[in-house]
Amino acid sequence: MNRNDLPLGLGMALAQNEPAMKQFEALSEQQKNAVINRTKKINSKYEMQCLVNGLSDGTLNL
Repeated sequence: MNRNDLPLGLGMALAQNEPAMKQFEALSEQQKNAVINRTKKINSKYEMQCLVNGLSDGTLNL
């Protein structure tokens, strides 16, 4: 998967949170796809930030 495959909102949120970006990059392809699928249910910038913060602090369950 490359950065062009990421939904725009997820890519922007990850760019603003370096620890989350590193955590996302370390995920397996299956886990990355699970995160991407979760973004399809997100309706606000705040919800996206919460999802990305969950990656960086380890609270996001995959």
